[in-house]
Amino acid sequence: MQWKGRRGSGNIEDRRRAGGTGTGGTGRTGTGRASAGIGGAGAVVVILLALFLGVDPRSLLDGGGIDLGGSGTGGSTAELSAEERAAGEFVSVTLADTEEVWAALFRAQLNRTYAPATLVLFREATTSPCGGASEATGPFYCPADRKVYLDTAFFAVMRDRLGAGGDFAAAYVVAHEVGHHIQNELGILAEANRIRARVSEAESNEISVRIELQADCLSGIWAREAARRLGTIEAGDIEEAMNAAAAIGDDTLQRNAGRRPMPDSFTHGTSEQRMRWFARGHDSGRIADCDTFEAARL
Repeated sequence: MQWKGRRGSGNIEDRRRAGGTGTGGTGRTGTGRASAGIGGAGAVVVILLALFLGVDPRSLLDGGGIDLGGSGTGGSTAELSAEERAAGEFVSVTLADTEEVWAALFRAQLNRTYAPATLVLFREATTSPCGGASEATGPFYCPADRKVYLDTAFFAVMRDRLGAGGDFAAAYVVAHEVGHHIQNELGILAEANRIRARVSEAESNEISVRIELQADCLSGIWAREAARRLGTIEAGDIEEAMNAAAAIGDDTLQRNAGRRPMPDSFTHGTSEQRMRWFARGHDSGRIADCDTFEAARL
């Protein structure tokens, strides 16, 4: 991906030097259920899975909980390293690309004006209206303030622990979270979450999978348009994104953690589904073709 020396976004909120406050326990999607209290290696596995999935670790314990500790202050006031500065610049350029692409697509396909999201860069921990952002939550989108929250250290997790390295794999993460913002702008996220609040856990998980696969499809549309409109995509970039999508499928993560994949617990979709919906968006380029909620087969 060609990004160095290119225009960055003005919608970056960089909290990495100022430090932040983490909330610990509940994260952004706390269930309020009693904690099961897992420690040691078991906790590491669950927290690692949560990092990869971008969810509260409680959701990976079949309805149980995990005690991650109480409230506390996180973050750091240390200067940014060269790697952190480069990661921040990369995210800013990627966000600017999503803004340009989605502004054009909203006009052309929806006859609407696109209102971009703000992306919050943090280090270790910060707060949001949706709960605490930390290493245990991973990147996420908060519809309450229309902001994406990202600790760029997650890119190293993808590279070193998931085998999903490369700048376009990182761009896919940003584009996926912006995909949730698109859903929020279109009223999809609010309606889906309203329904999730009044159905069973298994049904709620199924709706969550549809939400996530749609965000994958929308990120595929962005990748297509970034190549067509901006000319920034290089050979191998799409393969990096597909590899990242495969690495963070629910079945792959559960299997790699030594667990038998349990479809009722999936919240993001299988590796095959994530790759296929990304490819669908990339091949089509049409927002209407990303309607996972009407799809008979996910």
